[in-house]
Amino acid sequence: MFRPLKLSRRMRICCYRPRPWKLSAAQRTACDFSTDHKKLPLSGVRVLDLSRILAGPYCTQILGDLGAEIIKSEHPTRGDDTRQWGPPFSPYVDGRSGAGESAYFLSVNRNKKSLGLSFKDKRGADILRKLATTSDIVVENYLPGTLKRYGLDYATLKELNPKLIYASITGYGQFGPYSNRAGFDVMVEAEMGLMHITGSRDGPPVKVGCAVTDLTTGMYAANSILASLLERHISGQGQHLDICLSDCQVATLSNMAQSVLVTKKPDSGRWGTSHPSVVPYRAFETKDGNVLIGGANDRLFGVLAKLLDRDEWVTDERYSSNAMRVHNRDELERQIESITKTRSTQEWLDRFEGSGLPYAKVNDLLGTVNHNHVRERDMIVTVDHSSCGSIEMINTPVKYSRSQPSIRSPPPLLGQHTDEILTNLVNLDEEDIEELRKFGVING
Repeated sequence: MFRPLKLSRRMRICCYRPRPWKLSAAQRTACDFSTDHKKLPLSGVRVLDLSRILAGPYCTQILGDLGAEIIKSEHPTRGDDTRQWGPPFSPYVDGRSGAGESAYFLSVNRNKKSLGLSFKDKRGADILRKLATTSDIVVENYLPGTLKRYGLDYATLKELNPKLIYASITGYGQFGPYSNRAGFDVMVEAEMGLMHITGSRDGPPVKVGCAVTDLTTGMYAANSILASLLERHISGQGQHLDICLSDCQVATLSNMAQSVLVTKKPDSGRWGTSHPSVVPYRAFETKDGNVLIGGANDRLFGVLAKLLDRDEWVTDERYSSNAMRVHNRDELERQIESITKTRSTQEWLDRFEGSGLPYAKVNDLLGTVNHNHVRERDMIVTVDHSSCGSIEMINTPVKYSRSQPSIRSPPPLLGQHTDEILTNLVNLDEEDIEELRKFGVING
């Protein structure tokens, strides 16, 4: 029979995770504390990650890059939904069956340990509660009320660990008329205005090319968790964070939404790559592609006019001020594009170089990841994956003068660390683990 989980005396007394120097040698090994842990700002912080897909995993990946230990609990057979979201897949090179690891999953799950476990079984929920007692943070993205059925809601876990910071990430929040509605990125982009202002001037509304609402929500979640960790040093208490895609999407409408609040009028619609208030400020067609030009003020417009061999535009009353250029937008932009079409993109880049004019080539994603500036800034790194071999990944973006956030481990295979976590952090023995495996509570 499976023996009920029992909290040790230390866990009953101390409802927050002990600092690294108070852990046993086995526990330090399990938590991957390196000799350079002082270079990781969140070293010693443990996160129990119950989230899946994008916003939650992106949040916990940010925390993991900063040094937190991330325990990712996944369904024991299916895992995170995005494990199946392909192609493309990074193929296995170690002989195991299957298409490989999906690019989607790989993008947001590095620096994590995978626990393949079903919390629908009471024994699985017991394990997660025990892990929560020694965690600093829980991140989840289930519909409001879902986890209460399993005793994994904030109110329950707070009683076990008053210092716990519990972040709930949902589509529409813990309250409000839409709170029980499933909210995926594209639906929130549509519902909360972003889609309406994205796309070509005369075209239909379109979604942004990447799941920007999920990603900004993940960043807001990480930011609020870090703020809560700082606040906990003062209050000694944890708290519940209600973070949703809809709120974060409204917040990131920023100046566009503020303009509507000021004018009390509908927005001006889609502008493609143009700017509603600055001209010229958009992509222009070249002989072989597109180049984005930003004549964002009168001085820069003068620079552009000279580079286009149209010095007379500076004194032309139709274009002499930004207000007049906005008024005569169509005519001016047609003239500019008739000139940019006469040369290749590279020729324009060479001509604009060193002029002080803001400009950019419009790159595809392959061009971006191979961009010399991207590579020079170490934004692409090679990581050794246990089953996929060497894979290139996007690096953590911020450079610190002392701290060194890093990719220390590749995205895990499903349940790769189940036995390790249950042995070292939940104190189960081999018999307990095999019993759980026999009944499908953990991955086989």
